[in-house]
Amino acid sequence: MATIFVTGGAGFIGSHVARELAHAGHVPVTFDNLSRGHREAVRFGPLEVGDVRDRGRVDAALREHRPDAIIHLAGLIAVGESVVDPGPYYDVNLGGAITLLEAARAAGIERFVFSSTAAVYGPPDTVPIPVSHPQRPTSPYGHTKAQFEHLLDHYRHAYGLRGAALRYFNAAGASPDGLLAERHEPETHLLPIVLEVVTGKRSHLSIFGTDYDTPDGTAIRDYVHVTDLARAHVSTLERLADGPLPFAFNLGSGRGHSVLEVVAAVESITGSPVNTIAEARRPGDVPRLIADPTLAQTELGWKPRYDLTDMVEHALGALEDG
Repeated sequence: MATIFVTGGAGFIGSHVARELAHAGHVPVTFDNLSRGHREAVRFGPLEVGDVRDRGRVDAALREHRPDAIIHLAGLIAVGESVVDPGPYYDVNLGGAITLLEAARAAGIERFVFSSTAAVYGPPDTVPIPVSHPQRPTSPYGHTKAQFEHLLDHYRHAYGLRGAALRYFNAAGASPDGLLAERHEPETHLLPIVLEVVTGKRSHLSIFGTDYDTPDGTAIRDYVHVTDLARAHVSTLERLADGPLPFAFNLGSGRGHSVLEVVAAVESITGSPVNTIAEARRPGDVPRLIADPTLAQTELGWKPRYDLTDMVEHALGALEDG
């Protein structure tokens, strides 16, 4: 049993990671400033309220709990917001992450798993996207994640830190028992927005781009269940205990679904129509983003257990339970 310091553990993915750590016999210590996370989502271990930019607070929490490893998920995640207001993204996603990394090194922590993103790639040259693909991020959000990846890799080589970056594609769903759900304010992710339309909380779904070179004209993304993502963190952490791993892994299913396919899945499961409005493409959006998850399969023994139908059903169940 290990004690794991989980920054951002009160958030959507972080709370699922904490749950999977607890199920695997570890003790997750959530470190979160609760600015975008939720106190009630911290159910599987202690909560330390603090900000990763506050070195004194981070040091104090590390001294108290003496964790064996860190999983770093804390950060700002809205791509569009990062474009119009990049300052906080560099402050939190890069500055805060550097503060945390230095605190971890000072505390003698040897394992560090980083929550990264497919946004580090930018427009893909090939699809599915391999982990070796060049990094050309198009948003401040993607840039901050890519820059911290590079720094973490330098720390691996310079200080012997066992680090890994997990590049998420499109996280979706909820815990199968409905205990944990997706909650962002404001909500920017496709599946919860579609469910808000179905339940009457929104009047319509805006579809940004219906003329892409895809079978139905809408953008295709690789959706991966949040519980599957959480399992990958536990696998990475446990494999790092045995020795170094390849630095970066794609976490995706290896197949894509278009916006209209997600809408159709929700309509089929709920029996309710989804009102959609076609809008112009958003700058920076690309027709297809699909992961090549081969390295995660071979090195971590990981592959998704849940499909799109499961994601919709679980998200809907959590919404109804809530």
